[in-house]
Amino acid sequence: MTILLISAAILTIAIGIAHSWLGERFIIRRLLRRTDLPELFGDDSFTRQTVRFAWHLTTIAWFGLAAVLVMLSGAVVGIRVSDGVVFAVAQTFIMSAVLALILTRGRHLSWIVFAVIAALCLIALA
Repeated sequence: MTILLISAAILTIAIGIAHSWLGERFIIRRLLRRTDLPELFGDDSFTRQTVRFAWHLTTIAWFGLAAVLVMLSGAVVGIRVSDGVVFAVAQTFIMSAVLALILTRGRHLSWIVFAVIAALCLIALA
């Protein structure tokens, strides 16, 4: 079972990288060239930032799932599986918060919720 879950984790990471790179190259850039995007908060910059952030957030989530698969595989020695999974979830939400904060310049308030989720997970591990 270990090799199967590790293989699944590797494929999850690969598909995440492909999703972000190919999506940015062939979808996001072309989509954001449009001049008819919805205007929120006075212009379309928030919409543009949110589209890019949401696209790449999927990749971050997949990376987190890959980490969970590794934890569930038993390949990591010296850590309880449940602690490893909670830690992987916390890291996923930290990265989600950072991504939301940077790509939307803090305007998409999801970064606050993501940060609180990460903090709650880390506190639960203490």
